[in-house]
Amino acid sequence: MEHFSRTANARWIWAAAGGIAVLYVGSTLLTPLYPIYERAFGFDELVVTEIYAIYVVGNLAVLFFLGRLADEIGRRPVVLVALAITIVSAACFLAATATWWLFVARVLNGLGAGLGASALTAWLAELEPSGDRVRAAAFASAGNLLGLALGAIGAGVLARLAPWPLRLPFALFICVLVVVMALLARAPETTHGPGRATRAPSLRPRVGVPRGIRLAFVAPAAIAFTAFALGGFYAALAPGLLSERLHETDAVAIGGIVALFFAAGAITIVATRMLSNRPALFAASALLLGGLALLLAADAMRSMPLLIAASAAAGASMALGYRASLGIVNAIAPPERRAEVVSSYLLVCFGANALPVIGIGWLAKATSPAAAHATFAIVLALLGIAARAIGVRYLPDE
Repeated sequence: MEHFSRTANARWIWAAAGGIAVLYVGSTLLTPLYPIYERAFGFDELVVTEIYAIYVVGNLAVLFFLGRLADEIGRRPVVLVALAITIVSAACFLAATATWWLFVARVLNGLGAGLGASALTAWLAELEPSGDRVRAAAFASAGNLLGLALGAIGAGVLARLAPWPLRLPFALFICVLVVVMALLARAPETTHGPGRATRAPSLRPRVGVPRGIRLAFVAPAAIAFTAFALGGFYAALAPGLLSERLHETDAVAIGGIVALFFAAGAITIVATRMLSNRPALFAASALLLGGLALLLAADAMRSMPLLIAASAAAGASMALGYRASLGIVNAIAPPERRAEVVSSYLLVCFGANALPVIGIGWLAKATSPAAAHATFAIVLALLGIAARAIGVRYLPDE
């Protein structure tokens, strides 16, 4: 293991958080460009949901087969591979001349983000100079959400003000990735060299929830589902809501609404860092109901001010739900089975990020967008209420 001073590590924690942010820029860089792709390649809103949701294929591949790779071969090599995969993904978007390119690029995007973010999150916690895991988690969460916000607003601004809206954002993103890759190639490795696995890395999935914590697991799992479903809705379907229901097609406005959602989440993470997990989960469920009510009102009244308010409330709910649910799962999981329990939690998160988006797309095509959005809101509201009720009874006091 390489030894570095506390001052050096203080610098590298910012670099690791920046790496997380840059990886997640790629996840929403596409969002304000969906209407342009629809016109250029001739597909509909249902295909948009499928392009978005296939991102999860890459995430799941990481979860099942590569989740422990950074523990076995080191943080730095895994992060550099993840950044290289993300560069290939951006190159596919840059070269895209037909819809199938977008599917390939999104799978690679999911693989790179899942692999790199998990390794960077662990790396960041180990680089934190004072060993403060709460502060490290706040850095990781804020980096994640800020990257999602920057990707949306950055692509929207470039699409509005610069030439080549389907090329320039990805060309610039590749340049940023190369710079970050060069920077993190110099970062200190934090895993013990002699302790690393000498055999081939294990690809065996580890998923499970011990019987004794299953009821306690339900509450954080339910609120995590709402958090990631909201994130999926804004990243995939907000452009359609704006263009079809509010008749707003400006790429900056689309990117701005998505950026507001994720930026509100990042601000909430920082502002509530002293709030413990159990009350944070309850606050997330309350904000969820308010955000969903505002979202339905914005849809029905075709109101941009209501959509702005809904995005801020929903973003705060998403951030609190994500932070609180992950903290609770880490706390209730037996140490010897924590990897299995966290993997089960991540399965819920990744499923929530994709399945509701696909369901809304199919339901909107079969009925109407308003009916699909109302169904989505009702399901999430019921999950939020259930999470609170189960949490009151089964979650331990902190």
